[in-house]
Amino acid sequence: MPRMNREPAQALRILMSPASLKQLGGEVADVMGVRPYELLALDEAVAMQRTDADVAFISREVTGTSTKHEIHPALQQVYDLLRQSPGLKWVHIHSAGADRQIYQDLRDKGVQITTSSGANAQVVATVALAGVLALARKFPMLWAEQQARQWIPMMGPRMPRDLPGQTATIVGWGPIGQQLGRLLQALGLNVVAVRQKVCPLVYGQFNAPVQANTVVQVTFDDLHDVLPRTDWLILACPLTDKTLQLVNAPALAALPPGAHLVNVARGEVVDQDALVSALQSGHLGGAFLDVFAHEPLPPESPLWAMPQVMVTPHAAGHSDGNEARVRQMFLDNLRCWTSGQPLCNAVGSN
Repeated sequence: MPRMNREPAQALRILMSPASLKQLGGEVADVMGVRPYELLALDEAVAMQRTDADVAFISREVTGTSTKHEIHPALQQVYDLLRQSPGLKWVHIHSAGADRQIYQDLRDKGVQITTSSGANAQVVATVALAGVLALARKFPMLWAEQQARQWIPMMGPRMPRDLPGQTATIVGWGPIGQQLGRLLQALGLNVVAVRQKVCPLVYGQFNAPVQANTVVQVTFDDLHDVLPRTDWLILACPLTDKTLQLVNAPALAALPPGAHLVNVARGEVVDQDALVSALQSGHLGGAFLDVFAHEPLPPESPLWAMPQVMVTPHAAGHSDGNEARVRQMFLDNLRCWTSGQPLCNAVGSN
């Protein structure tokens, strides 16, 4: 029998930042084993216009302080390189959401995108909880009075409501929503989860009494039915065609007077003009906002100066342990990639 001539396996070219190369070089080697591969430094690849990468890891230092609305020139060069790489097959990103235009463009070209959903879930959930607690205890008002050196007792109309017995409706029941739901239940709140599909095992009717430690689940189509009994509307969902401006003027009007909004999802989930109007009218009691329709939030936005609003710069997911969790997610997916297994957190997969 004649011997078959086999071509040597082509090296897998992996593109990542210099910082990630330094941190992950040894671990990538362990994952790849005897498989041939080449690590490409992102800055050198941009400078040399190397468009031959097969895989790319976009860590947080790559996007830096750019937002999806305002992209710095250095990041734009990275995006251009990715778009111009004909052999690119898979990109892993540090964020939980993949709603930046670059990722849609790459998906349209057949590139598989995986996210780091879940890496910062506990952090975001605790930040959302902090927003609930701060608004419930009227901290924005108290901080303003502290700056003015005013001592005003919390009596009469200033008296905070008890949190136990109030209802929090969490839109999005992924890792963030589920962790936040457990935290709020521990404080005695009733929790309603809004998700794509309900789970029969724990599904409750939204118009029935809520039992202790039971999460009532409804679909997005039923959101307006639960809003009238919602004290805290908390957004922890991805930005999709279904969630774009989901919280609009009618939705805000359906909330009971004095209800609060917490948004750690995406700014475009909310009609921001309608939100401003609901806050200015006093119908909405307050809001904790980490995300906005345009980021950075323009200086002229009235949200900055509203005493019942807390503004943070899309920082709910930031913590010093998040980078390590994201790197591990990339390595785990690289192991799946090299062994032909399905990737975790693949955008568009069920």
